Amino acid sequence: MLPRTTAGPRGGVVEDAPQARHGLTVSTGLAGLSLDAMASVAYGPEAIVLVLAAAGSAGLGFTLPVTLAIVVLLAVLIASYRQVIAAFPNGGGAYAVAKSQLGRRTSLVAAASLIVDYVLNVAVSIAAGVAALTSAFPGLFSYTVWICLAVLAGVTVLNLYGIRESARAFMAPTVVFVLGIFVVIVAGLLRAHPETVATGTVVQENARTIGILLLLKAFSSGCAALTGVEAIANAVPSFQAPKVKRAQRAEVALGVLLGLMLIGLATLIGKFSIHPIDGTTILSQLTEAALGHGIAYYVVQFATVILLALAANTSYGGLPTLTKILADDNCLPHRFAVSSQRQVYRFGVLTLGISSAVLLIASRGNMNALVPLFAIGVFVGFTIAQVGMVRHWLQVRTDGWRWRIALNGFGAVLTAVATVVTTAMKFMDGAWLIVLVLPLLVVAMERIRSTYGKIEGCRGRGCLPEEPRPTETAIVVPVSEVSELSREALSAAMSLGRDVTAVHVCLPDENITVFTKEWEAWHPDVRLILLEDGDATVGGPVARYVRDNFSGRRKVVVIAEVEPPAGWNHVLPSHRSDELEKVLRKMSDTVVCHLRVQTA
Repeated sequence: MLPRTTAGPRGGVVEDAPQARHGLTVSTGLAGLSLDAMASVAYGPEAIVLVLAAAGSAGLGFTLPVTLAIVVLLAVLIASYRQVIAAFPNGGGAYAVAKSQLGRRTSLVAAASLIVDYVLNVAVSIAAGVAALTSAFPGLFSYTVWICLAVLAGVTVLNLYGIRESARAFMAPTVVFVLGIFVVIVAGLLRAHPETVATGTVVQENARTIGILLLLKAFSSGCAALTGVEAIANAVPSFQAPKVKRAQRAEVALGVLLGLMLIGLATLIGKFSIHPIDGTTILSQLTEAALGHGIAYYVVQFATVILLALAANTSYGGLPTLTKILADDNCLPHRFAVSSQRQVYRFGVLTLGISSAVLLIASRGNMNALVPLFAIGVFVGFTIAQVGMVRHWLQVRTDGWRWRIALNGFGAVLTAVATVVTTAMKFMDGAWLIVLVLPLLVVAMERIRSTYGKIEGCRGRGCLPEEPRPTETAIVVPVSEVSELSREALSAAMSLGRDVTAVHVCLPDENITVFTKEWEAWHPDVRLILLEDGDATVGGPVARYVRDNFSGRRKVVVIAEVEPPAGWNHVLPSHRSDELEKVLRKMSDTVVCHLRVQTA
C-alpha cells in the first residue's frame, strides 16, 4: 500500500503520519519487493550450467567466471538504480523514466517489457518451485504440468478474492530461504570433497577449448538471475521516510545478498562437479552435496518452493497496477482500470493468470524452457531506464551530474550489449517469441490509444453544447409470447411514452396462428407487428424494422428478461436478449433498455 500524502507548503508533499509509520523498512522492503530477485538463484545458476555442460567438464569449469561477470553487471545495475530512486522518488522505474525523458512510444516499450516480465516471472517462478518439489519427491515428476496449473490457479483465485500481500508476512519465508542458501554455501565450502580443483587451473588450461559463443550463451542464460532488481525502484513511495535513503539501502542490500549467493553457489558447483540431471535441479544437488539428504535438505527445498510461490504472487500485485495505469493513459482497455468491491483489478489478474497458464502448458512446466525468454524483456527495461537517466542528468545538471552520467551511461551500454547478446544467443531457443511479442504489444497499445483519441473527439469535450431538446420517441418491445414477462415489458414501455409497438419475430417451426390467437384474446392496447425471420435470428429482423420505420426519430427498445439465480445458473437462459442488444447498440440513435424480472 502506498503512503497517503497531502499537499504541503509551496506545492510540496507531506506524508500522512500513520501511513508513514506503516511504510516499508529496509528489511520489509527486501522481503516484500525483492522476492523475484532472491528467487532467481533457484534457476539462474542452473541456466548457466545447462549451457556450459555442452562442453563437458571443461565447460563447467567456467561457471564461476561467467557468474562473476554477471555479478559485475549486477553491481552496475544496483548503482544505476540507486540513481533512479533518487531522481524519481515517486516510483515507476523504467516506465516513469521513459515517460518523463524519452517520450510516449519509448515508455510503451518499457511498459511492454514490464508486462512480459511479470507474466514470465509467474510462469518461471511456479515452474522452478514445482521443480524444487519434484526434486525432493521424484514420484511427482510426471505430474509437473498439473501441479504447476494447480498452484497457478490457487494464486490467481486468491488474488481475485483480494488476498493482499504483506511484506511482514513475507519476512519469515524470505529469511528461511536466504539463511538456507548461506548455510548450504558455508557447509559446502567447509565440507571435504575428494575431487579438488586448483584455483584458476581449469580456466587457464581449457580457455582455448571453450568457444566464445558458448560463454556468451551461458552469460545470457545466467542473466535471468538479474530479474527483479528494479522492483525497489518501482515502489519508492511504499517506504518509510526518508523514502529515498531507505529504498537505496534496500537496493544495495539486495545486490550484496544476491551477489554473494550467486558467487557462493557457483563456487560449490565447481567444487562438487555438479552437472545437469533430469528431474533434479542444480540447487537440489548442491543442497544434498552440502547438507546430505536429511531434514536440512527438505527445509531448504520447501523454503525454495514457498519463496518461489510468493515471488510469483508479487506479479499479481505489479501487473494489475501497471495495466490500471496504462488504462488510465488510454493505452489499454478501460476495463483494466475497473476494480471490484475488494479493490482488485480483475481483468489484470485474469490476464496474468491465463497468459502464465499458456506458457506453462506450452513449456510443459519446464523452467529451463522458460528462462531463455526471461532476460530479454528485463534488459530492454534496464537499457531504457539508464538512457533516460542520462538524459535526465543532462537536463538538471545537479552536483555530481558528470559522474552520474558516466555511471548511467556505462550501465546503458552494458545492458544494451547484454540485450543484443541475449537476443542473439537465445533467438532459436524461444527468444524470437519475445522479439515478436514486444513490438506487437507496443503497436496494440498505440492502436488502443489512437482509438480512444477518436472516441474522445466524438464526445465533444471542451466545448459548450446546445441545450438538450425532447424529440418524438418510438418505443419498440420485442415479445416472444403472451406471458407475465410480456406484460411487464409493455407496462414499462407504456410508462415511457404513447407510441408503443410490439414486434414478434416468426421463427422457424413456430405456430404463428396460436400466438396471434393468444394475442387477440389478451388484446393489449398495443400495436403488434409480425416480422418474418430472414436469418434465423431475432436481432436482425428487429434491427431492420427499427431502422426502416422510424427514420429521424429517437428509438427506445425495451427488452425484458428473467434474471436467473446467482452463480452458474446464468448459463441457463437462451440469451436472446444479448443477441438483440449486440445488434441494436450499433445504431447510434437507439436506446436499449433492459428490464430484469427477478426470480422468486
